[in-house]
Amino acid sequence: MPIKIPDGLPARKILEEEGVLLIKEERAILQDIRPMRIAIVNLMPEKIKTETQLARVLGSTPLQVEMTLISMASHTPKNTSAQHLLDFYRPLIEIQNQKFDGLIVTGAPIEQLPFEDVVYWEELGEIFNWSLTNAHSNFHLCWGGQAALNHFYNIPKYQLPQKRFGIYTHRVLDHTSLLMRGLNDEIPVPVSRHTENRIEDFANFDHLQVLMDSEEAGMCMVLDHKLRHVHMFNHMEYDSTTIGDEYQRDVAKGDDIQLPANYYPNDDPSKVPVNTWRGNGHLLFGNWLNYVYQTTHYDLDEIGTDREGI
Repeated sequence: MPIKIPDGLPARKILEEEGVLLIKEERAILQDIRPMRIAIVNLMPEKIKTETQLARVLGSTPLQVEMTLISMASHTPKNTSAQHLLDFYRPLIEIQNQKFDGLIVTGAPIEQLPFEDVVYWEELGEIFNWSLTNAHSNFHLCWGGQAALNHFYNIPKYQLPQKRFGIYTHRVLDHTSLLMRGLNDEIPVPVSRHTENRIEDFANFDHLQVLMDSEEAGMCMVLDHKLRHVHMFNHMEYDSTTIGDEYQRDVAKGDDIQLPANYYPNDDPSKVPVNTWRGNGHLLFGNWLNYVYQTTHYDLDEIGTDREGI
């Protein structure tokens, strides 16, 4: 089945040109199935790029997926037009009574700030709390994962001596997990962050399981068995050029940035990078959707009712 995204969203034209199967409202309602409802809190500055990346990997599943974009009322993005936000995003207050099978919270380029200094930290906490009763499973990306772990468990993040940046080999630690099904023992993963989480802070939480890590890049992915949250600190959704775009942006800003590791052929920025993670990225997000599908309620009104007492 294809993914259903809002008509007019710029991602639609890009994905259609790539051959990604999309579905329109009039066709979706003819199919006698309930679509998977996925809400996305997109905190990235280049929102159209992130929308496209996420729609691409969410569309690589046999399930019909319906995507809803949530905006932050306490923050006005500088790199996205007000009209785009008005046309395609909805604040929490407008959808707070709706139920979703999944919620994705992206990263944000504010990871070096203390959590409490982030302008929308309080509002994000409200979204996290809302998700306990209105979303069956969450997928938190990069800073979004760090933020959720801090919000729910007060787990800290730590500043790295320099940006961890490039493509790093990661180990799959538990192939019996539905989220890891079909992934190779070792997979390349795009990494782009200034901070990290550390395994010693997880010692008192038996329900937090590390599913992927790297000797070079550290922890990559954690599954919260209690809340059905996935925390992915890196970026399997990235395009082939995303790491390069970030590198050129940092160079233009005059940042002290190292060449991204294992990204450019022969470490030559003039050469086109080879995408070595695309297939694993599609499989990972497809596994999460399957994980959600296997455990969610058919009746949307029942979502969140099995978390009483949390």
